[in-house]
Amino acid sequence: MYGIAVDIGATYTRVAIGDYSGTLLIKTLFETPKEGNEYSLAKEIYRHASTLIARLGIRREEIRGIGIGSIGPLNLREGAIVNTPNLPFKYIPLVQPLKKMFGIPTIILNDCSTAVVGEKHFGAGRGRDNLVYVTISTGIGGGAYVDGHLLIGKDGNAVEIGHMTVDPAGKIVCGCGRRGHWEAYSSGTGIPKLVKAYAERIENDWKESTLYRMVSGDINRVAARDVYEAAKNNDNFSVAIVWEAEKFNAIGFANIINIYDPSLITVGGSVALNNVEFVVSPLKELVKEYAINRVPEIIPTPLGEDAVLKGALALALNLEEVKKPRD
Repeated sequence: MYGIAVDIGATYTRVAIGDYSGTLLIKTLFETPKEGNEYSLAKEIYRHASTLIARLGIRREEIRGIGIGSIGPLNLREGAIVNTPNLPFKYIPLVQPLKKMFGIPTIILNDCSTAVVGEKHFGAGRGRDNLVYVTISTGIGGGAYVDGHLLIGKDGNAVEIGHMTVDPAGKIVCGCGRRGHWEAYSSGTGIPKLVKAYAERIENDWKESTLYRMVSGDINRVAARDVYEAAKNNDNFSVAIVWEAEKFNAIGFANIINIYDPSLITVGGSVALNNVEFVVSPLKELVKEYAINRVPEIIPTPLGEDAVLKGALALALNLEEVKKPRD
């Protein structure tokens, strides 16, 4: 038996076919539709999944189910994406259309909740009852198991860790419009905001920095990858930014440790995985300043960029029993 795994992002959607060993046998990628109508995404998933099934030469009756890890917000009761700022449609039904198209069970979860399911069944979290997955990428998100139970919440948003407040002064505005959120300081979109805040305070250091020359003095061109690249080349200004971001990471991870008390935290996302020495490696020591619970193992996810797809595969194969949200 096989499963269809889907990872829906704001820019791209990935579809894969996998088996019970956790192996992704074949996968593809397409741009997440921003034209057409609210059913365009489900139709594209169906088209690409059907192509993969045909290329593998397997029968439809050999497909156990479909698992979806998606950007949100989600309405888990109806199996739809709702009011997302990343797509032009206010309501994007997925579970019912795909269930009708394929005639097989279909389940959807928040992408980071899906990723922690992947970690639990196919990654470093096997055999762990208390596990948290954190992604530090364009944004910051998480998924968690506590005492063997996957945390979902009343709307499916139980582990929105990127929007916990790490700066009560609220110096930087998050993309959600609130102030002081973790994502506003340490994510791929947050670090350029941190650069602007620093540059206003220490203008001379900014203008003398390698980072300044990399973007030809245009601060609006700064991307997180530029900051880390400059820091790796010992640019003092960028090193200061990186360590300021890591201070907020330490606060965020300490909050996770204090709230969920995991035995393992795995870390994914492009910012973290491309800059392990600055983002992941220092955390074990830095969080001790803020955490009161025993500090767990904190490691990069062994699943790499496929954490969400692996979790979606576990959902498709019914390896994880997911209860419907309840108030």
